[in-house]
This record gives sequence, C-alpha cells and structure tokens, in this order.
Amino acid sequence: MKQFLYLAIFSLYFCFAAEAQSARPNILLILTDDLGYHDVSYYGTKDLRTPNIDQLCSSGMRFDNFYANSPVCSPTRASLMTGRYPDYVGVPGLIRSHPDDNWGYLDPAAILLPAVLKKAGYHTALIGKWNLGLESPNLPNEKGFDLFEGWLEDMMDDYTTKRRFGKNYMRKNKDSIDPTGHATDIFTDWSVEYIRSRAREKNPFFLFLSYNAPHFPVQPPQDYIDKVKKREPGISETRAKLVAFIEQTDDAIGKLIHTLKETGQYDNTLIIFTSDNGGHLPTGANNGPARDGKQSMYEGGLRVPAAVSWPAKIKAGTVSAQINLSMDIFPTLAELAGVKINHQVEGRSFLQTLLGNEIREEDRVLYFTRREGGSYGGKAYHAIRQGDWKLLQNSPYQPMELYNLKEDPLETTDLVKNEKEVFKKLNTELMKHIQQGGRVPWQH
Repeated sequence: MKQFLYLAIFSLYFCFAAEAQSARPNILLILTDDLGYHDVSYYGTKDLRTPNIDQLCSSGMRFDNFYANSPVCSPTRASLMTGRYPDYVGVPGLIRSHPDDNWGYLDPAAILLPAVLKKAGYHTALIGKWNLGLESPNLPNEKGFDLFEGWLEDMMDDYTTKRRFGKNYMRKNKDSIDPTGHATDIFTDWSVEYIRSRAREKNPFFLFLSYNAPHFPVQPPQDYIDKVKKREPGISETRAKLVAFIEQTDDAIGKLIHTLKETGQYDNTLIIFTSDNGGHLPTGANNGPARDGKQSMYEGGLRVPAAVSWPAKIKAGTVSAQINLSMDIFPTLAELAGVKINHQVEGRSFLQTLLGNEIREEDRVLYFTRREGGSYGGKAYHAIRQGDWKLLQNSPYQPMELYNLKEDPLETTDLVKNEKEVFKKLNTELMKHIQQGGRVPWQH
C-alpha cells in the first residue's frame, strides 16, 4: 500500500513540476546597436516608420526612462548579461580584437544570464553580436548558451562581406562559418528557424537576438533607401540611409512576431526590446530632446528606447516612468524563471512593475562607466545619478558637471559651483565605485 502511495505522490510531483515548467514563458530579448532614443515612431518621430516595435509598446509596456549602463556597447552588454556594473566584471570599455586598443576582459568567474536560466530548464540561444570575448574561456557556449550563431567581434566593416580588419568572426558555436547575405537578414532568418524548432519542444526557450544594426557603417538594402526617399522628400542622404536601416530592422522584428503567432507561442512569450546605447549623431541618429549621443555621458548617450511585451500577463498599452538600466534585465528574468540569485548583482528586478503591481523603492545610486583609447588616452570617465541629481564628466579631460534632471532635463545649466554639498556627496560615492571597479582586472 505504501508503495502505491509513494508512486502517487511522485506522479503528482512530476505533474506539478511539468506544469510549472510549461507555464514559464519563452523569452525573446532583442538588442539593437546604437538605436537612438527617439528613432522609433511610437514617440511621434515623423520621418520613420517602426510599426512592429510600436506594436511591442501597444501590446505591452513602454519604458520612458530606460538607460544603458554605458554609452558604448561592450560594457552595456556585460551588464545585461551579468546584472552587474560593467567595471565590476572587467568590462569598463570596448573588447576589441586588437590588443593595443582593447579596454576590457570579461571576468571568467562572472555568472551570465543564460547559465542562470538553464537552471529553470530553459534552452538558451544567442543569435547575432557577442562582443564579450574572442577566445576561451569567454566564448558564448562556455557562458551558458546552448546555441550560438553569430558574430564574436564588435562592429562589421561591411554587412554583406561580414569581416573586421579582413578577418571572419562569424561562428556557429565554435566553428567558423561564412554565410551569404546581409547580416540583419541572416540573424533574422536564423532566429525564425530557432523559434520554429522550439515550438515542438516542452522546455521554454531564451533567445538573445543581438543585432549589429543600425551601427555604422549604415548599409541598408537599396530598396529600403529608395522607399524612404520617395516617402520623405527633402530628407538628407545620411538620415535617409539610417531611417532605411532602422526600418529594415523593424521589418525583421515583425517577422519574429509573426513566427511566434504562427507557431502558437506568442501569448506566452516575453519580448524585451531595447538598445545598447544612445544613437550615433554623425550617422544621423535622433535622440529626441536628450542632449548629445553615443559615447556621451549626457542623456542622449545613455537613454535608450525600451518596451516589454507579454500578452498573457502584461497589460497592453501601459507606460512606465520607472528608471531602469540594462543590468536590471538579469534579475528580472531570473525572478520570472523562479531562479534565486545567490551571488552579488547590482541590478534589481522590475518584474512586479511589468505585472502591474506597485513597488516602493528608494532612489538608487546609479553609475555609468566608459574607458577608451585614442584621444581618450586609455582613461575612464563616469557619470553618477541619484534621484534628480546627476554628476558627470563627459571626457577624461573635461571638468565635472552637475545637473538637476527634474528641473533641467536637457542638461543646459551646470550647477557644480552652486550646489557644492550635492557635488561633494555624489563625488564621494563615485570615488567609492571607481575604487571597487579598480579591483577587477580588465586586461588579460
């Protein structure tokens, strides 16, 4: 009798476990490269059309105060994947293939998001740009991704030939590959293929789709450029090409949404859309009213578009003014998957915000870091924000500046000489952060 009772208990346990696992949503994390804060039509930008990105907002939640952890890509990607400040995991600047211009080395001990989600039974895939290591032990498959199809390096010199300094960094897992076609189309096709393959599986998936677009060189297909020029008479050549590139990417996102719907996975898929830093002004980016752009510690370099859709759970058409950073995605998805984080992270979950629950939180102290070579001389520069106050240095050779973002969101009036106590407080906090980051090697 006892034997039958034990069998019944075990059967119930496995049934509940299987049901809980199937209830977990699929996760599609879409990261664009250098997409400007207002280079989406949901903000009313008149010269471009992003209906599919707009749909993620209308079907889910839009975030108007979402920040990248850095004004350039590698540090933000490190924060996104670890939930930590980038300099705390050895990536204060860009990881590059040329050692003399390399400003980061991902701490091999760092725990990455896919490894955490695998604990909850997720199948994990990275399609697209990696930029967190070119060799072992920091290759994607060594960091928790079951599948990697994409690009190891930073930028591509050409989206069709797909080379950097004449070298091929395209891989399928650890094997070098050389697919034909435009990189944006290739990454999209691979993602569609992956989503279709997972529809037949019981375990949920985590797909990190990391586009290189619209990072320069701005190379959309000619038919997209022609369409934009015809629709927008008088648009500059530079802006027309960038708009076309963004619209190509938006069409790609539309294909993913269509595939999720077609395979019956859409309602229970959490889709996160954002960018790794602000738009690049020399290539025609639109960062809205925010000051400056990529590489800058002003708002235009750090504030990015962001939307989260999960039709089964997130109320459609909602808007959040909550301040979140790239690093907050890690603990949010860990909580969503039901995985307890047992190591230090600086990010905090905003899952309850997504679910429509009010959360009370004190103003966090937020730090932004970048180290760079060339004219920057290998030095780092930073910004810190607490509440409405923001202290920044916009290059290693410029003085510190202080702004009250509530009263001066466009950062026009430097108050560093007027608000000496505020400056002292924030500068002291920033120095502590710099000391902590300095304990982590960023060269190998």
